[in-house]
Amino acid sequence: MDYTELIGQVHRHVESSNRLLGDARLVACLGSRLALSLFIATTRSGPQLVGAATGQAEAMALLQREQASVLICSDRLEQGCGYALVAEIKRSAPQTRTLLIVGDPNRRARLKTAIQAGCDGLCLEAQLGMGTVLSALTAVSGGGIYIERSLGELFLAHVPGPNPIPLAPLSEREVQVLQLAAGGHNNQEIGARLFISLETVKTHMRNILQKLQARDRTHAAVQGLRLGLVDWPDPG
Repeated sequence: MDYTELIGQVHRHVESSNRLLGDARLVACLGSRLALSLFIATTRSGPQLVGAATGQAEAMALLQREQASVLICSDRLEQGCGYALVAEIKRSAPQTRTLLIVGDPNRRARLKTAIQAGCDGLCLEAQLGMGTVLSALTAVSGGGIYIERSLGELFLAHVPGPNPIPLAPLSEREVQVLQLAAGGHNNQEIGARLFISLETVKTHMRNILQKLQARDRTHAAVQGLRLGLVDWPDPG
């Protein structure tokens, strides 16, 4: 594939990603040293990128020591594997947001393991450079979810919990708020996009959580996907 025409687009995605990550504390664990080096070169060090590794054990130690809030990892690692790393950190620190880059989507048993462990984002390695990582990191770090459309059926089949039965239908505005929340937008950003006050957004979110019997925003986003209220994300 000739990537020449995409060079400017990739640079813009990198700049946007750094800005949208905000104060997230990110650990990157990629099995390819070249890919990891490039990721480090395009991500702010210090308060944003707090650790990088190529193996499962090293990444787990970094996540715990640095109290990281976000993990981005590939399925293949030099030692261990990304699926097991996601499951391990979700067991010990379930609040940690996780994004898994899937190189081989045919390893469905391993993918089920990550989904059942509570993985917050799944994107395909084949889509890298097309805006996928930007969209996924924005959603995951902001408390939303990102599931590649082609993996949606597998995700819904194995995500933990029963199929939802809403206590009441969501209004059109509540659906709009849920869609933005699922994309990782905070209440202030949702208000700005929908031209409503912060307090109104909070009221809508409370109603959404109650109607969907959801624990939090992430759970509400999953319930929205199950019910067909939330659209699968598009890269870019």
